Amino acid sequence: MTQDLKIISPVDLIAMDSVVTTTPLRIDIVYAQPHHPENIFGLGLYRPDAKLWLHRDFAEVVILAAKTCYTQTGLYFVLKDGLRTIEAQAMMQETDIVKANPHWTQEPNRLLSPPGKGGHPRGMAVDIVLEDENGALVDMGTRFDHLTTDPAVNPARRGFPGLSIEVNKNRQMLEDFMVAAAAQLNRPMLPLPAEWWDFRFPGSYSETYAPISDHALPRHMQMTAI
Repeated sequence: MTQDLKIISPVDLIAMDSVVTTTPLRIDIVYAQPHHPENIFGLGLYRPDAKLWLHRDFAEVVILAAKTCYTQTGLYFVLKDGLRTIEAQAMMQETDIVKANPHWTQEPNRLLSPPGKGGHPRGMAVDIVLEDENGALVDMGTRFDHLTTDPAVNPARRGFPGLSIEVNKNRQMLEDFMVAAAAQLNRPMLPLPAEWWDFRFPGSYSETYAPISDHALPRHMQMTAI
């Protein structure tokens, strides 16, 4: 029941662009940019001025992992998506590309959560890619949010056969930094099996919190143009 869930206050959310001056990470909110080459939905799911928000407890893990990654490799975390409100999830479900690929929303290999489900509408999931100092992407085998049109073949899955040694090494490196940072802070961490870029608190933790609606946020924090 919703009334039994913990409520996330706006003060529990951190705007990740506020930490870029002290943390070696970059922000690229793909779904606020209709013409972004990685925006497979072809429309702005978020407002053009939307910020990337994460729950405070989760943001601390990302910040620590980004700092460790940069110190050890010189690579930057680039955050593509974080809080995805209930309204944004609903908009995503109604896009033409999702309707053309109904298996994305169906079990057992669902790739998109229904509105209110998962880590994103709680600010407890993040999508990350890696770049070098010149902005060149590290090769991960697929782009961020690669949603396969063939349910039997998903090269974005962790451990997918046929990937190069270098790609597997790069994916494992990103995963190791996130898992180690979570362990250091005594927080749970789930690298999503179907998506190499997606890291989140497991559902056993995140879904003890209610999902966030744009209507519950002050105007400057809202993601969609409601």
